[in-house]
Amino acid sequence: MTMESLLLLQWQPTSIAVLLVAIAIFLYTFTKSPPKTHKKLAPEATGGRPLMGHLHLFNSNELTHRILGSMADKYGPAFNIRFGSHKTLVVSSWEIVKECFTINDRLFSNRPGTLYIKLMFYNEDSVGYAPYGPYWRDLRKLSTLKLLSNHRLESLKHLRISEMNACFKQLYEMCTKGGGSTESVVAAAAVIRMDNWFGDLSFNVVARIVAGKRSFASDSNDVGAMKYKTAMDEAFRLMSIFSFSDVIPSLGWLDNLRGLVGGMKKAGKEIDAVVSGWVEEHREKRKRRRSSSGGGHGGELEEEEEDFIDITLSILETSSLLPGDDPDITIKSTCLDMILGGSDTTTVTLTWALSLLLNNPHALKRAREELDLHVGRDRQVEDSDINNLVYIQAIIKETMRLYPAGPLIERMTKEDCEVGGFHIPAGTRLLVNLWKMQRDPNVWEDPLEFRPDRFLTDNAEIDLKGQHFELIPFGTGRRICPGVSFALQLMHLALARLLHSFEVASPMDAMIDMTETAGLISHKVTPLEVLMTPRLDSKLYNYQ
Repeated sequence: MTMESLLLLQWQPTSIAVLLVAIAIFLYTFTKSPPKTHKKLAPEATGGRPLMGHLHLFNSNELTHRILGSMADKYGPAFNIRFGSHKTLVVSSWEIVKECFTINDRLFSNRPGTLYIKLMFYNEDSVGYAPYGPYWRDLRKLSTLKLLSNHRLESLKHLRISEMNACFKQLYEMCTKGGGSTESVVAAAAVIRMDNWFGDLSFNVVARIVAGKRSFASDSNDVGAMKYKTAMDEAFRLMSIFSFSDVIPSLGWLDNLRGLVGGMKKAGKEIDAVVSGWVEEHREKRKRRRSSSGGGHGGELEEEEEDFIDITLSILETSSLLPGDDPDITIKSTCLDMILGGSDTTTVTLTWALSLLLNNPHALKRAREELDLHVGRDRQVEDSDINNLVYIQAIIKETMRLYPAGPLIERMTKEDCEVGGFHIPAGTRLLVNLWKMQRDPNVWEDPLEFRPDRFLTDNAEIDLKGQHFELIPFGTGRRICPGVSFALQLMHLALARLLHSFEVASPMDAMIDMTETAGLISHKVTPLEVLMTPRLDSKLYNYQ
């Protein structure tokens, strides 16, 4: 599932930037009149201004997807808005979204570039942002057929399970440190920052599968992985800063003046240095294995420890070609897409899921009853159990319905088309408001309530693979996240093991704050602190 990159619309400029924008507006002496047309256009929100468009409406503490949701109540499920110089069609109806990504899917298969993608994440060389065409199709095939196919995921299963075991062992030790029996269930509890733990779990699993980096939960912490996380933290901080280049290109020089461009270039170099180091490590490792392998067990060892970088290097060696002009860029951009798409969004979804369960004890109880029925108390949950754990699967669906990790999906069209009976001129951007669409009372009964059981009855046929347009947290169409299956495997097993292995409660039985942050990903504002108590025999936590 790449995870979809979103247009960050929150605008909080400094006072000097406001002054400079005011000067620019004053000097802006004319605006282009829209071309006359007899074709029906979607209604445009009122309040637009020269140069800025409707940006000023988002200069508040309210989140972009919520503001757009309120505007949809006024203007309808499809309306136009201008973010700086970019005309954008905002859609919050699953019927119109279906039309966009079926009839017009080819036309809406491009993503607008952003300053941070250009400077920090290999620009248009990645599968996430490459323009639709032969290069993108080749990259997509590489991702879906060679790296994320069901067969490949099964062959890499031992890496995922190994990292998950290490993280759960660490969680057990965090709960029981300070003493207690080692022969039975330890009657000990600890308050754990579960959002941080989910973050370590997600990153550890993805980094192990992509680059062979072992977990931070083990004794052998990897310096390169630590450097990567530090660089990515800085990258995400920079991504949260408003960029003039993305909405008013003529004012892009302000990004240089503020140091944003320099900061992004520096972060991009640090990220590239780490990922380049990983690729070179793999090349050297493969050379050593070839030189030391005399048949025998050498091939078996290589197969057992193969990760995504090994796979892409093997493709390069056997076919002599990877998509694009620079094989190293292709390898690095693809692996970076995997890590970006597979870690942060998984962390966010698991954090929201546990928060919702703590605020809905009846759902938590039902999930645990299902686990005890199908798994019992004498072993851990395994992948093979998930098909029987239908309520656990429903919890993930309902979580992603209410709190999609990326509440907005952005595309653009280079050709004229028609959507929802409206003429859409070439160059128009498309913004799908998943948050609004997935809370539509015309589709979902009691849409604001957390009701996982809705996916066991009337909506049982709905899945998360992009074919049911009422629920598309991973996107849909040609650019649906290729890691859907991997993400669901990870989230289902992680949540099932957590609820099966530990009693979870909110400290002081307080309600969990569900306030969201503004940003590319819909994080919780407050940390998720949870009182954790092991509930199984301690021997079951002694993973190898």
